[in-house]
Amino acid sequence: MRIVNWNVNSARTRVDRMTDFLQRHDVDVLAVQETKCTDAQFPYLAFEALGYEVAHYGLNQWNGVAIISRVGIDDVRTSFPGQPGFTKDPSAPQDVEARAIGALCGGVDIWSLYVPNGRELDHPHYTYKLCWLHALLEVGDTWLEQGRQIALVGDWNIAPYDHDVWDIKAFEGQTHVSQPEREAFFAFAQHGWDEVTRERVSQYTYWDYQKLRFPKNEGMRIDFIYASPQLAARVTAASIDRDERKGKGASDHVPVIIDLA
Repeated sequence: MRIVNWNVNSARTRVDRMTDFLQRHDVDVLAVQETKCTDAQFPYLAFEALGYEVAHYGLNQWNGVAIISRVGIDDVRTSFPGQPGFTKDPSAPQDVEARAIGALCGGVDIWSLYVPNGRELDHPHYTYKLCWLHALLEVGDTWLEQGRQIALVGDWNIAPYDHDVWDIKAFEGQTHVSQPEREAFFAFAQHGWDEVTRERVSQYTYWDYQKLRFPKNEGMRIDFIYASPQLAARVTAASIDRDERKGKGASDHVPVIIDLA
């Protein structure tokens, strides 16, 4: 079974690249982030024509997550229990954003997750990011207790180590590399999850569109797959498709691929 994670940065813009990728890599399940469309706008037919089912959750032109599967999609959930919300006005109701979707695919409970960016260290969005991760960690503990095969797949918007960015000095005082963010990321491993790509993949997964970041290989590693012990034991390989960052119409992220026995 092959599971892939990919922040596509607009599903409607990348639909042809997505369908080509699915066929070229013989993908069973594709977890997608930043679809940037509503449910009504998602290009379902392109994937259904290839024999895939789609579960999508999008509210507007921001965020948006999806799971695309040819091994079934059951028990779809469009948020995780306790998922916090966010609005610019702290006195207003904090709306739960389209950042998480879960489904049972081929016996594996897969969550496609788009972790909040955080924006700036003194911004309310940064506090929201940390709260969001803590809430996921808490509910994740209950999932681990169930002893099931579970994958937390997504754009985590965190570079856990200094070598996960091209120049740590360039990120001084910024999000993605702060100690609280890194502690929130590593907490999942401390609670029993296994990040299954670290020992198998050494490349970056994201390169900004600006300042020729990709040709210069000035990237970041921020896309990861945490697996429950029961699922981690099945992982046989992991890789990225760096070619998907090349050419016209590329996303700024590349697909992260794992294979299961």
